[in-house]
Amino acid sequence: MNAATPAPEIDWDILQAAARSAMAHAYVPYSRYPVGAAALTDDGRIVSGCNIENASYGLTLCAECSMISQLNMTGGGRLVAFTCVDGGGEILMPCGRCRQLLYEFRAPGMQLLTVSGIRTMDEVLPDAFGPQHLEGQAGK
Repeated sequence: MNAATPAPEIDWDILQAAARSAMAHAYVPYSRYPVGAAALTDDGRIVSGCNIENASYGLTLCAECSMISQLNMTGGGRLVAFTCVDGGGEILMPCGRCRQLLYEFRAPGMQLLTVSGIRTMDEVLPDAFGPQHLEGQAGK
């Protein structure tokens, strides 16, 4: 998205519905705690994902991870708005690992629907470390 392209309109109800729909596909035989995530991209697409557990637990994928995979598989882009829900459809806050992942793929000013209202990425992950810190570091 460039400065001349306006950000897409955020319809939080549609994003929550997409997250709930994704959550219905979660594979959670161990925790029985399904999670769905959905985000609006800078070109107006909605991408979504669900958590996928594994018997070793450490290899479990959060819903945000599968959502970012879908983002990249469907043309890339940057995330403008994000939400995730639990099995009851209630809003969840992304874990620290997933906040870092969302930060990496955010559009400027990305918004998240959180348990405490709409927040920016900078509010949920202040002073984040990101790709900008690695520029010019190759070969050092």
